[in-house]
Amino acid sequence: MAIGLKEKYKTTVTQSLKDEFQYKNVHEVPRFTKITINRGLGEASQNAKALESSIQELTLITGQKPIVTKAKKSIAGFKIREEVPIGIVVHLRKDKMYSFLEKLINLTLPRIRDFRGISPRSFDGKGNYNLGLREQLIFPEIDYDNIDQIRGLDISIVTTAKTDQEGLALLKKLGMPFRES
Repeated sequence: MAIGLKEKYKTTVTQSLKDEFQYKNVHEVPRFTKITINRGLGEASQNAKALESSIQELTLITGQKPIVTKAKKSIAGFKIREEVPIGIVVHLRKDKMYSFLEKLINLTLPRIRDFRGISPRSFDGKGNYNLGLREQLIFPEIDYDNIDQIRGLDISIVTTAKTDQEGLALLKKLGMPFRES
């Protein structure tokens, strides 16, 4: 029986990181805080169906209903008025976060055509990792026949790591497929 990502983190990764970075206390070891999945929908101001289908897709992918984000102010050049829906966001924590990350590493990323690994350069300087996906079809829950348009989404993995090296080590030890740069 394969162990889950959360158990792997608790049993092997924590001790490995503690040894590698010489942490004195277990609480210094980097851990995941949350995963944020975000999709901008500029066309939602003219097309209400785009918003509904995106909400449905993100609910299928994450198992949690997304929050609709609205424009804070009007921008005439983009044809956006205040309080018009312009995106959706989901914040995953605890068990849902670990199950999504496990699905992302083991099922979703390998389904990308000509996949050679993800870039190790997408850290923000504080140990958090950002990943942009161009299409939702790589998720196994999405049925090709039921989508109206291919849309991308952004995934932010927030950790307690202080540096990018610590964040990279944490994700690598959990099996995130980074390419050699």
